[in-house]
Amino acid sequence: MNISSRLLLSGAGLIVSAIVCWSSAGITADWPHRTVRLIAPVPAGSASDFSARLFAQRLSQLWEQPVIVENRPGADGVIGVSGFLSSDDDHTLLYAISGVVTVHPITHQKLSYDPIHELVPIASSSDVVLAIAVSHNSSIRSLGGLVEAAHNQPGKLNWSSSPGLPPFVVAGFFKNSKLDIAFVSYRELAPALQDLDEGRIDIFVHALSVIMPQVQSGNARLLAVASSDRVPLAPDVPTVTEAGFPELRMDGLVGFFGKRGMPDKLRDRIANDVSAVASDPAIGERLAAVGQAARPSTATEFAALLEEHRRRLLDLAKAIDFKATQ
Repeated sequence: MNISSRLLLSGAGLIVSAIVCWSSAGITADWPHRTVRLIAPVPAGSASDFSARLFAQRLSQLWEQPVIVENRPGADGVIGVSGFLSSDDDHTLLYAISGVVTVHPITHQKLSYDPIHELVPIASSSDVVLAIAVSHNSSIRSLGGLVEAAHNQPGKLNWSSSPGLPPFVVAGFFKNSKLDIAFVSYRELAPALQDLDEGRIDIFVHALSVIMPQVQSGNARLLAVASSDRVPLAPDVPTVTEAGFPELRMDGLVGFFGKRGMPDKLRDRIANDVSAVASDPAIGERLAAVGQAARPSTATEFAALLEEHRRRLLDLAKAIDFKATQ
């Protein structure tokens, strides 16, 4: 048998294995019939980890089976996604930020998987609210003031952010506004927060839940939230749209993903249950208390949102001449 024939047989075997895997689950009303794992490619205690555990608890009640969260952080989420895609378990789902589909194909030159085609969007669950803050010793009091200060002092200010959307959206805004503001990269969050506290970082863009302790301790000042609406955690802080800069809106979209080959019937069943949890006012209140917003959706709506985000990021990457370095 030649090499081409062996490759064809091998590929066919993988397809058959996937079909057997899913059909053995019985996409019938008895799914799930054992423990469900949610792989979260983030550290325990992070914003999306909180919502993962909140949804796991409620889904466990709905499904009458344990739902456990397994944290697999590292390499900007790639380790967790790789582990999820390499598993054979039809009772394992991925719980992740949208960046695993929208950002990774741009920032990583080589991935061992194709996130756009191998990850199946099931349903969104929440938005991690992103915010823009300045150091406490800054004279900047608003987004308009930030733009004015940057115009008056080209090259004097710097900024840093979380990975994902902010490096593209904020950098694109700065470029379009002809603002010379240097980006400072950090491998870990703690040094960035320390530099913000001590005034070595002028502008910081991150999850609201990460910035709030610095605000509450008096070491940072919020300028705006990047969500569509004001948030209960910081009700007096305007949205970027209210501040006059709608192009800075960023949705920290989080949701559930399956693997290629997942039957539509099973995907939609899970999506309906996730949407039911996200629509619960009690869940919405708990998310709002930590700087998040519930976002129920169907599988189709979630896929459309991801595609919208992906196209926006591709345009921004071209605009800022972004080059993948990983």
